[in-house]
Amino acid sequence: MMSQIPVGVVWGARKSDWSAATNNGDRWAFFARDAANSPTIIVVSGTHAACVRTPKMARVEAVLFVADLALSAKRVAQLATLADVGEAKQLIEQLNVAYDIDDSAFRVERVASGFRLLTKPVYAFWLGKLHQRQAELKLTPPALETLAIVAYRQPITRADIEMIRRVQCTDMLKHLMERGLVRIAGEDDSLGRPFLYETTRQFLEVFGLRGLDALPMAESLRKPKATLAVSPEPEDADSEQSGSAA
Repeated sequence: MMSQIPVGVVWGARKSDWSAATNNGDRWAFFARDAANSPTIIVVSGTHAACVRTPKMARVEAVLFVADLALSAKRVAQLATLADVGEAKQLIEQLNVAYDIDDSAFRVERVASGFRLLTKPVYAFWLGKLHQRQAELKLTPPALETLAIVAYRQPITRADIEMIRRVQCTDMLKHLMERGLVRIAGEDDSLGRPFLYETTRQFLEVFGLRGLDALPMAESLRKPKATLAVSPEPEDADSEQSGSAA
């Protein structure tokens, strides 16, 4: 059965292979090309037209599959050898249509300032056991509480965080910075010029957020935009916009 075939196995273009693979269960979502110069990738008879991957779609899929971080549309276009950003976004939309029709476990989502190929939430429990992601990403309740305060009230000083939590937060902030979820954004204009803290682009990627406005109840809980000058977060040259911008 197809569920026993590991990802990475390369199938030939013989139609008998495809017939045997699809007789007893789900369709295999990746298809083989009939010839080196073929404009499309052949599929089993009866497959929905939207599930037919062109070579360009396959390249985009491969690029997103191996990427460790979210890729901007510009970067996807460069790596997959596409015409421009518009074509990259169009192909990503086509991939998502194919995934939905085929009941795939995957979906391309916009996170931070780019795109990532992610598994659907329904599979999180099993994938967490396989990759021990729960242990890697788990934060203690105090750390989560501190992170939530920073996310909703940023940019914010340590003193303001401690005033809300009513406990000392130096170690929590250090821990969150080590995890790449919080960074120093600049200095406050108040006496002593304390550091201001804000979330990072990695925070958006880890929690699958397109931006801070995607936080639950963002309108009622978010702090009004500050007029203070803060230092910009370093970003890739190909990023379309800052992932931590409000």
